[in-house]
Amino acid sequence: MKKPLIIGLSVTLLVLIAAGLYFKRDIQRAHFVASLFNGQEQYQTFGRLAEIFPVSTMSPSPTPYTFAKGTEITLPEHFSYDGIRYSSEQFISDTDTSALLVIHQGNIRFERYWLSGGPDVNWLSMSVAKSFIATGIGIAVGEGSIDVQKPIIDYLPSLKGSAYDQATVEHVLQMSSGAAWNEDYSNPDSDVLRLGRIMAMGGSLDEFVPSLISENTPGTVNHYNSADTQALGMLLAAATGRSVTDYLQEKVWQPLGMNSPGYWLIDDFNVEMAFAGLNATARDYAKLGELYRLNGLWQGKQLLSPQWIEKSTTVQAPHLRPGIHELFPLGYGYQWWIPEGKEGEYSAIGVYNQFIYVNPSRDLVIVKLSANSEYGTTEGEASNKEMATFELLRAIGQQFPAN
Repeated sequence: MKKPLIIGLSVTLLVLIAAGLYFKRDIQRAHFVASLFNGQEQYQTFGRLAEIFPVSTMSPSPTPYTFAKGTEITLPEHFSYDGIRYSSEQFISDTDTSALLVIHQGNIRFERYWLSGGPDVNWLSMSVAKSFIATGIGIAVGEGSIDVQKPIIDYLPSLKGSAYDQATVEHVLQMSSGAAWNEDYSNPDSDVLRLGRIMAMGGSLDEFVPSLISENTPGTVNHYNSADTQALGMLLAAATGRSVTDYLQEKVWQPLGMNSPGYWLIDDFNVEMAFAGLNATARDYAKLGELYRLNGLWQGKQLLSPQWIEKSTTVQAPHLRPGIHELFPLGYGYQWWIPEGKEGEYSAIGVYNQFIYVNPSRDLVIVKLSANSEYGTTEGEASNKEMATFELLRAIGQQFPAN
């Protein structure tokens, strides 16, 4: 009798341990999401999201590409934005910077890591992920799987009757779907935080997107909306018949020679958090910037058409030009931000100050990964420091001649 009892107790103990680990992860997920945008430090967490959330994985390339190293530059001692003179070193510290990587003409000219960052640390991209999703859409367009002029409901019948009922794929790419949306990170009742709570408490991203209602005529107003990118993730999966992870691994991750795995946060139904859930290293993020800087050509192979690059990184309509956006003075392309200026710059930008900045005229790509704890505590530049960051990156770029 003792042996069966011991076996039974052992099984029960194992079940309890497994349940404890399972619920511990759920608690960690909820705690992380609840801790966002209220001033709490995040740098200990942003590099280990794959330990807290369920993820899907893009495997490192079997033929990894390593950037060559050039002569190291020094950072500018100061830079200015909106009449304020900043110390570069202090600004990097104040925005909880974990990584700063400067690549000129394909060579690493500056690379530093702080806090919990490191060359092998997979950092949460936040909305930088949007530019990866758009890249996948661009490749699928080149393969004939997607036509950006078609209504998105042609590919996603589940969106019929929703805010996306009259929107083309291009409208959604340009954050001009017309959907009603609140992206205020300081408002606990905002739509973007409701969307984020799915990752904390469980649920379906695919069911959330069709719940949105229309506010504007599609293609007339640029209104930043993370659900638009989630819809693009749904589109990519539906049009290719493959998961976002699977498709991007074959079409982007492997061809670009990514050195490290890429992790996508996923919901309860294994659907990727397309709008913000990619985790990667600074050097691997930089490869997306290099792909765009090189006009879609990578190691002798045209991965993305020059036409897609141009449409993605230039203003295509009056409502997309710099100065129109309600939050800060940047224009918008296909999931890339476009500033005023004559040098053809553009950037992927994620909350908490994640940047892939590209300046083709100076042969330049800069990645800044951060955990700016002030981010979202107010709705403005004073806490978010996005435009100031842009000026820091521009100041770094001034060391290199323009073409």
